[in-house]
Amino acid sequence: MIRLAAVVVLALIVGILVVPPTGAGPDKIVFPDKWQTFTLYTTVDRYDNKQYRELYASLPAAVEAMKAGKPLPYGTVLVLIPFKAQVDAQGNPLKDANGRFLKGDRLGFTVMEKRQGWGTEYPPELRNGEWEYSAFTADGKFNDKANFKGCFECHKPHEKQDFVISLAALAGGAGHAAAATADVTIAGFAFGPVKVTVPPGKAVTWVNNDDSPHQITVKTGTEIRGPVLTKGQSHGQAFNAPGVYDYICGLHPAMKGQVEVK
Repeated sequence: MIRLAAVVVLALIVGILVVPPTGAGPDKIVFPDKWQTFTLYTTVDRYDNKQYRELYASLPAAVEAMKAGKPLPYGTVLVLIPFKAQVDAQGNPLKDANGRFLKGDRLGFTVMEKRQGWGTEYPPELRNGEWEYSAFTADGKFNDKANFKGCFECHKPHEKQDFVISLAALAGGAGHAAAATADVTIAGFAFGPVKVTVPPGKAVTWVNNDDSPHQITVKTGTEIRGPVLTKGQSHGQAFNAPGVYDYICGLHPAMKGQVEVK
């Protein structure tokens, strides 16, 4: 009887050891050590933090889904790799013959992975469908200092894009063709001019000249998000009541602007 009990206890211990973790968290994601075999589907020059970024998808079907503006298939692993941009003596990014940043040292890896049934442990206000996020250092070690909650908060507003911000770059965005005139031009991850003044009822028109998508998001009062704009697209929005309206880029919150209506 004692020997039988010992066998049962041993079996339970082994069972516990081999059962994979079921709780939410970044440790669900294993470092994608074969990322170099993935499909490089877009690159981004980040003027705001002087980074060059490469984005990879593990499945060709995921890239096709993004181009079609459809949800990505289960098993998709997306990898974002930021690099320092090479800079000159004044700290300005160096560019190649096509006007794109020259990449320098790799800074790390940010990974998002989609599996059926993932995400159920998160509250509705935080859950990103069935996506989980993780981050790794430049040498592939788990980065326990990363702001994982920030990943969920940043991607949460983009449910219509299956929570994948870069999907817009392949799907073509949702803005209109560029207007003949622009009140605000988006270039180099900045709004220009930063502040515009218009009379009540007049629409302000933004035109995106960056390779990266952007999204006008008015933060004063109730948050109002415009469509995701790819390069060459525009968005117009009227402000009827006098006042000062602060706005940001919904994809890059460090980008800020202001509309004064009087």
